[in-house]
Amino acid sequence: MFKTITLRVITLAAVILLIGPGIATAETITVATAASMKNAMTDIVHKFNAQNQHNQVKAIYGSSGKFTAQIQNGAPFDMLFSADTNFPQALKKEGLTSSDPVVYAIGRLVIWSSTTDASKLTLQKLDDSNIRKVAIANPDVAPYGLRAREAMKAAGMWEKLQSKLVLGENIEHAAQMASSAAADAAIIALSQARIPAMAKLGSYSMIDERLHASLQQAFVITQRAKDSALARKFAAYVQTPESQKILESYGFVLPGKR
Repeated sequence: MFKTITLRVITLAAVILLIGPGIATAETITVATAASMKNAMTDIVHKFNAQNQHNQVKAIYGSSGKFTAQIQNGAPFDMLFSADTNFPQALKKEGLTSSDPVVYAIGRLVIWSSTTDASKLTLQKLDDSNIRKVAIANPDVAPYGLRAREAMKAAGMWEKLQSKLVLGENIEHAAQMASSAAADAAIIALSQARIPAMAKLGSYSMIDERLHASLQQAFVITQRAKDSALARKFAAYVQTPESQKILESYGFVLPGKR
C-alpha cells in the first residue's frame, strides 16, 4: 500500500515537472489598436498566433486618443498601436511605457464614396450639392480625423463644409457611415478603402499628403507589460518582412521607404 502511494506521488511529481514550465510560460497580451489598423492587425495577429499557439495576442480596436486616456486611467492594455506618434509619446513622457515609441507604418488619407464616383472627387468638390453629408473621424481623439481637418483647412474647405460634417467615434465608424449611406462621402484611411468589401462597394481618390502632417503610426509597450516576453516578441514580429508585407498590402508605407 505504501509503495503504491509513493509510486503515485513520484509519478505525479514527474508529470508536474514535465508540464509545469509550459503552464508557467503560457501568456496572453491585449493590444489596443487604432481602427485604421484593424484589418492589417487582424491578419498579423492571426499569423503570429498560429506560430505561437501557447501564447496569444488579443487585439481590440478603437480611437488612439480614447485608448491613451484609458491607459492613463489604468486600463489593462499591454501595448498601444496608435495612428500617430503623439499619443505614444505622451504615454512615454508620463512614465506609462516600458519602451520608446517605434514607428511601424505611415498611413494615407482618401476620399471614399459609395454614392458617387470618388475617383473624381477632391476636397473642393465635397461642397457640391449632391454631397450632403461628409463623415470624418473625431479630430479630438482620432489622428486620421485630425489630419482630415488639417487637409480641409489647408484646402480652404474646413469652414465651408461645417454644415455637412458628421463625426465618427473613430475612422472605422466614419467608414461605416459612408458605406451605409448615412454619409455621401467620407475621409478615411487608405487601408480601409483597400478592403475588398469597401472596394466592391465604392471608390476613392487620394488626398495630397502635403496638405497635412505625416500620418506616422507608432507603437509602445506599456509599463504593465514591462516583463512580458510575449509583448517584446510581438513587437519584433510586427517589424519582420512577413508583417511588413501585410501592411503594404493595405496601403501603408513602411518607415524608410519614402
